[in-house]
Amino acid sequence: MLNQILEDLKNEVKSGYLKKKHPFRYPSLASIEDNSPTQRTVVLRDTSDDFELIMYTDERSDKISQFENNPNSSLLFYNHKKLLQVKIEGKMKMIKSGEEYKKYWSKVQGKSQKDFITQKPPGTPIENPDEIEYKEDEHHFCLLKLVPERMESLQLKRPNHIRAVFEKSNDWEGQFLNP
Repeated sequence: MLNQILEDLKNEVKSGYLKKKHPFRYPSLASIEDNSPTQRTVVLRDTSDDFELIMYTDERSDKISQFENNPNSSLLFYNHKKLLQVKIEGKMKMIKSGEEYKKYWSKVQGKSQKDFITQKPPGTPIENPDEIEYKEDEHHFCLLKLVPERMESLQLKRPNHIRAVFEKSNDWEGQFLNP
């Protein structure tokens, strides 16, 4: 049963980037800043063959320095229709060059590229949202890759909720937890 839960967990996460309206498309990403957790919603873009979770960001965003100081991170997914919560914890890699970087940058099309060519870094105060300035000849794209070390699922159901944890250090062998 635990092996099936792990496979279902992975398939549900993969559905997040394969199906545009899937609730796992927009997980919450947590990082650490000054010993305090900080969260934001991100877009899940892909997973690697090793189930590394891929997202995009501006290389000047606060999360980059947070991950440089402490690579520990967590993604939290929730499917309200299935009453399923999945938490994936691990180390964040930031990729700013190379073939993999080029591959994913080439997938960012049209208007979406504007997210990575603003003149000012994300979070910079501005007077008016219509006054954003762009530098067409320069982009600040960064590939984020969460390398999982621990995955936990919680399925709310009756008569019993089902909670399980899977850890890389234990060859992803599962263990049920008291919900």
